[in-house]
Amino acid sequence: MDNRKRKLGIRMWRARYIYLLLLPYVVWLLIFHYGPMYGLLMAFKKYSARLGVWRSPWIGFANFKRIFITPGSVTAIKNTFLISFGRILFQFPFPIMLAIMITEMRGTKLKRVYQTIFTFPHFLSWVVVGAILTSFLSSNGGINTMLANMGMDKINFLSDSRNFLILLFASANWKGMGWSAIIYMAAIAGIDPTLYDAAKVDGASRLQQIRHITLACIRATIAIVLILDVGHIMSAGFDQIFNMRNPVVSNSVQILDTYVYDITFLATPDYGFSTAVGLFKAVINFAVLLLANKIVHIISGERMIG
Repeated sequence: MDNRKRKLGIRMWRARYIYLLLLPYVVWLLIFHYGPMYGLLMAFKKYSARLGVWRSPWIGFANFKRIFITPGSVTAIKNTFLISFGRILFQFPFPIMLAIMITEMRGTKLKRVYQTIFTFPHFLSWVVVGAILTSFLSSNGGINTMLANMGMDKINFLSDSRNFLILLFASANWKGMGWSAIIYMAAIAGIDPTLYDAAKVDGASRLQQIRHITLACIRATIAIVLILDVGHIMSAGFDQIFNMRNPVVSNSVQILDTYVYDITFLATPDYGFSTAVGLFKAVINFAVLLLANKIVHIISGERMIG
């Protein structure tokens, strides 16, 4: 045991400059991520600002029981799962398809142009995007005004819950798929070109090459990204929904994150209950992450953990 410690110490001393570079990040992680975790105690207490975290009375799992009997939190849980599964179903495949389409283009300059066009929306804030969409798609916005001038019926983009959900998925795709496609394009760039040459000699069509070479070679990347996305199943996109929702559809798109915001800042604060909701969300995310990792490993042989 002493010999192992001595060898470890020698290796660490040899890599001391690497550890020195890592030190600021470790300090930041401890201060801003691990330090505040003591606040999770509020989930098990009847928190009082006057008494503070440590002196507030313990109430055990009472706050967690409230999650399942409070109508607002139950609705938020259902909406969170619905929207998150919708994002996986309607958003996850598009970056993969975009990456394949861009890499299949001929001409480096054309690829760069399209990559820039599709990546640019990622750098726009949801505050800006939400304001633009609200302006264009409202009942008196540009789109409905044009439809009315053409003698067509107006469409309730923002006041119909189904249309609003479609708008959520479509706008999220427009904003994020170009950025998400970068990781798949990097994976495709690492594929051995001789595989395509051999496929051409065997008479494989372009679609067959994409199916049996491109998709097969980036399978591990797809699996890891899928596991990470499923691991955020309880985070259905706070920034987007918060900046795009309105009172008409608020109940239909109320997710856990917006629910915590509302009960914390728009009502009489109950920090113990809101902390319990946040901790419940984190635990479910972690459990679903492990489950997704196991299922993907069984199906494809790829996994991220373990």
